[in-house]
Amino acid sequence: MKTFEGVLNRFRNIQFEEKFDLIVAIANGGIIPAAILNQRLDTEIQLLKINLRDPNQKPKYESPKLIAPIDFDFKDKTILLVEDRVKTGSTLNYAKSLLEKEAKSVKTFAVNGNADYALYNEDCFKYPWII
Repeated sequence: MKTFEGVLNRFRNIQFEEKFDLIVAIANGGIIPAAILNQRLDTEIQLLKINLRDPNQKPKYESPKLIAPIDFDFKDKTILLVEDRVKTGSTLNYAKSLLEKEAKSVKTFAVNGNADYALYNEDCFKYPWII
């Protein structure tokens, strides 16, 4: 298991090429990583409520679903879209497609998986903030 301090060090050391106007967390998994990034980047956070999997990580739907309307302004903004883990990329890609319609640009962040910015890209592991 990764230690909380070890993961935080990765958050502290990752370098971003852009300045972001908005952090958008894919709820629920992206909320804690987005909060940590908010502390570092001092950037507003909003939630994008999308669901694909149940708490045991089993697919709940055939494809990701927007489960609440987007209720924040993202037009012409540079967005950092945050997820905890990217397995297939379907949720992240769906979320990105929703935001790209009006955003200036959307970059992706994952604690673990394939994204524009990622702390790790390895087999799944339990996050130290999961109880």
